Amino acid sequence: MPAEAGDHGAADDSSRLDGLLIGSVTDTGAHIGAVYVLDTSGELLRMVAGIGMPAPIARSFSRVRTTQALPLAVAIRERRLLWIDSREQLARGFPTVALALPYPFALALVPLYAGDTIVGGFLLLWPARHGSELDPHLLGVINDTCARLGELIERAAEQGRPITAGHLPRLLGPRSTRTPADTGTLNLLNRPPEGFCELDVDGRLTLISTKASDLLGLPAAEALGERLWEALPWLAGPSYENRCRAAVISGRTTRFTGRSPEGRQLTFALYPGLCGLTVRVTQAETKPDQAPDQTPDPADGENVPPLMTAMHDILRLATSLARAVTAQEVIDLVADHVMSIHDITALAILATEGGRLRVVASRGFSRQALDHFDNRREIPPILEDESKPAFFRNWDELRRAYPGALRSEEVNAWALLPLITSSRPLGTCVFAYDRPHEFGIDERASLTALIGLIAQAFEHARLYDVNHQFAQFLQSSLLPRALPHLPGLDVAARYVPATPGMDIGGDFYDLIRLSDTKAAAVIGDVQGHDVTAAALMGQVRTAIQAHATTGAGPGEVLARTNRLLTALATDRFTSCLYVDIDLDRHTASLSSAGHLPPVLGRPGAPGQVIETAPGLLLGIDPDVEYVTAEVELPPDSIMILYTDGLVEEPGLDLGDCIAALAAGFTPPPHRPLHTLADSLIGQAGIERRTDDIALLLVRDSLARA
Repeated sequence: MPAEAGDHGAADDSSRLDGLLIGSVTDTGAHIGAVYVLDTSGELLRMVAGIGMPAPIARSFSRVRTTQALPLAVAIRERRLLWIDSREQLARGFPTVALALPYPFALALVPLYAGDTIVGGFLLLWPARHGSELDPHLLGVINDTCARLGELIERAAEQGRPITAGHLPRLLGPRSTRTPADTGTLNLLNRPPEGFCELDVDGRLTLISTKASDLLGLPAAEALGERLWEALPWLAGPSYENRCRAAVISGRTTRFTGRSPEGRQLTFALYPGLCGLTVRVTQAETKPDQAPDQTPDPADGENVPPLMTAMHDILRLATSLARAVTAQEVIDLVADHVMSIHDITALAILATEGGRLRVVASRGFSRQALDHFDNRREIPPILEDESKPAFFRNWDELRRAYPGALRSEEVNAWALLPLITSSRPLGTCVFAYDRPHEFGIDERASLTALIGLIAQAFEHARLYDVNHQFAQFLQSSLLPRALPHLPGLDVAARYVPATPGMDIGGDFYDLIRLSDTKAAAVIGDVQGHDVTAAALMGQVRTAIQAHATTGAGPGEVLARTNRLLTALATDRFTSCLYVDIDLDRHTASLSSAGHLPPVLGRPGAPGQVIETAPGLLLGIDPDVEYVTAEVELPPDSIMILYTDGLVEEPGLDLGDCIAALAAGFTPPPHRPLHTLADSLIGQAGIERRTDDIALLLVRDSLARA
């Protein structure tokens, strides 16, 4: 298919999907809808398109893993329509979602099918005035829409242009604009004594009447395209933004009042529609010293809590920090979430290690500033008190508290927050500001609450780092530090641990010198990923070495090792491949205990899988015997011994993966083995790895001749 035709077809698919989404929202009276597609792994739902949804909410829920405790994930896992008719029901079943979206609404979530296969998900939101069940008309529209969406996704995939989500979902409906509004519409809005303006779902002004412009002190030409609370600094508090978000998500009229810099007390009534809000602005008579009333009108029916936007950000940060495994990841996640919210210029974690002050992680500080604190023996007095937070609005305050403090030209205000978990200080988190900064009561409370999350994440990262270092040390101590040298035999070995978050593994390799012309190559995998597996791996290596040096053949070496492991009754089983290499005869004798077959590569020809007769895994039956097979090992040929982490891919047949390894292995003559080993590791897709990799390459080299 020509590229132009494919692009045109994909555009048509997107247009049809958008049309089905808009039609379903209109026909059901919903005010928000979204379509998700399931990726090829079958584990991740990504939002393709949404309507009526503010961009921050869409971004937060644009990726849903089918294993998560989220409503759409449950609908997919249970293969059913999930109907949530109230905020109370949402809070009972999905408390984290209810905290993130504390608004009244009803929600339907439905899997999308292509035949019997789930290919995506669909959701609709209504104001919370529906009953405990969907009425037949709404259910019929939803079922029809889902069937047509499933057919569209299936047909697009069959025609070679699968529907996939972009980096961000398409958000349908009018967006912010700076073009003049229709004259007739403006004339209509300019006649009443109240002011009117239109906002899109993200709060951006798309239209403003002359009266509203006068009441708000907001020139229309400059305001269009700006969010209301950004265009009006006196409405910049999070409670005002939250009122707009509450109206959009709940679909209910919301009211609040605010006072302009001129002293006017203005009442805002927000009337939600499919793609935004109509805002009516009226002026109330107030005394000059009367505080603005920010209590929602009783007609709202809900008392939406203030500062919910900040809470939503904290919840997202807490979820992200739970996955951080290094101190720098902790700092980076905190920086991404809070630097813009609190106008922070730079931040760092400082800790005392071995009597010295260390900069554990940082973001935004200059190298000179970091060098001033890192690796210092004397602890500055400013950091000695690790019991309570300290806030310094400017340089003069800091100098009065600590006369010996050194001035950094790039920093003019500081928040020093102790990292404490279980009453034990871990260090200090430093928030720096490039200009003098007033720390209000609410901000101090927010930063103090935030530091609790950082402290827990930092402690988790330190524990992970200690455990990871121990695991790496144990693993490396049990593997050979260096392989023996035999004239005429080239060797290269690699061990790659599983991705971060996995425990220590039981994969191992070895090369045993038997004589000047003979060696034994060994590869194996102990069941499990823990210290027990690693310890058993050490015992297996020791046993094999002991039996190999007695002159026993491959089958006998495995049989003796098997009897030992069976007697130990470890409840762990081990696969192993043992290969005797005879450089004089250019042959290899192999015996396998349930291990993957080796691959033999010859220069200029595709690799060949060496079929073995794999016996039972070691440690199961003490009386099992292992068959020995002999193959030719022509000069300059290379044998690959490996564990399943090198070839195994989820959803693919293991035999096909091994065949693909052999077919793609055509080694050029005399290429260094270490570069071939690196190439094979690179082809294994390390970023997708879920298991350890052990790799051993041996070559009967012509150099010996």
